[in-house]
Amino acid sequence: MSNQSNWLIVPAVCVPLFAAAPAFAVQYLTAETAQKLLFPEASAFVAHPVRLDDAQKKAVEKAAGVRMRYPEQPVWQVIADGKPAGWFVLDEVYGKHEFITYAVALDATGAVRGVEVLDYRETHGGQIVNPKWRAQFDGKRYGAALKLDDDIQNISGATLSCKHISEGVRRVLAIHKVALQ
Repeated sequence: MSNQSNWLIVPAVCVPLFAAAPAFAVQYLTAETAQKLLFPEASAFVAHPVRLDDAQKKAVEKAAGVRMRYPEQPVWQVIADGKPAGWFVLDEVYGKHEFITYAVALDATGAVRGVEVLDYRETHGGQIVNPKWRAQFDGKRYGAALKLDDDIQNISGATLSCKHISEGVRRVLAIHKVALQ
């Protein structure tokens, strides 16, 4: 083999490795499916996007202990039997390297009714979709610590996903307190 063709060996060996790399992004639910799952009794979901002014944004960041990346939060008011029944909030947090899209359901009093993971794009930490882990948030209200190894159990191998979902739920509760009550 000539030296001129030796440079082809490295790409020829590497290309199959990259081509065979699995995709880890998983879409578990659409927003509409999550709405129906979290509020099966709902008759309507009324779009109610929350656009925070600077003072509200600062209040949310102070209360939640995490920053707001976007000034507008996708929110729907839930209607059941002709009355407000709660809020459905769509949010994103970073896992380790990629975004995790999730939804938080709040009852009419502002307590967490459920958390659903819609899209998980990380290669590790997907254990957060476990219903038992997500159930730890049920009933939590504004002011709850929502800290790993305090009132939220960590999952080994999913520490950053657990931490960031916990911070995100704390931020959603702060948004409810500041802008939806």
